[in-house]
Amino acid sequence: MGPVLLALAMPKTIQFIKSAVLAKDYPQSNKAEIAIAGRSNAGKSSFINALAKNKVAKVSSTPGKTRLLNFFSMEDSYVLVDMPGYGFASRSGDEMAEWHQMIETYLMTRENLCGLLLVMDIRREWTRDEELLKKFSDQRGFPMAVVLTKADKLSRNQMLQAVAKMKRACGLSAVFAVSALKKNGQDEVEDYIYENWVKT
Repeated sequence: MGPVLLALAMPKTIQFIKSAVLAKDYPQSNKAEIAIAGRSNAGKSSFINALAKNKVAKVSSTPGKTRLLNFFSMEDSYVLVDMPGYGFASRSGDEMAEWHQMIETYLMTRENLCGLLLVMDIRREWTRDEELLKKFSDQRGFPMAVVLTKADKLSRNQMLQAVAKMKRACGLSAVFAVSALKKNGQDEVEDYIYENWVKT
């Protein structure tokens, strides 16, 4: 195997750092952070694992099981922050309030946060929940991109139509279709966030 092919086959060096709820427990780091948000069944963990080409994030059969902010070191270059999923119906009002407070505190106060990846099932519509996250990014002045997962569920033509529809709905040009099953699209997302959010 040639050196280029070998490099492509090697897993990314993504390592779990820690979990946290309160700001005082966030990792002490000056590295750029990219937050990853999405509905409980959007495929966030599968997206992170496909990005890493390794199983670094737990994939649960129970949507909404993640209750913490999970920090991952990405190639010792920047940090991915997996946020608990939203849109869950099984949680109590107190749990929902705690979730909102945790997410709002992180998004509004973390100084080295430089972008938000919103992960969505490609078959879902843009709703008020997604608009709320976009409002956070607008208020803070950091960029946002949309990652449409499970693209393998659609034909290529349907996928292209879904991407175009999402761009119109969210008003963002950075919309990517990915498939953890076929391992397509993750590298494009990584290249984009590194070139536009991390390196600058």
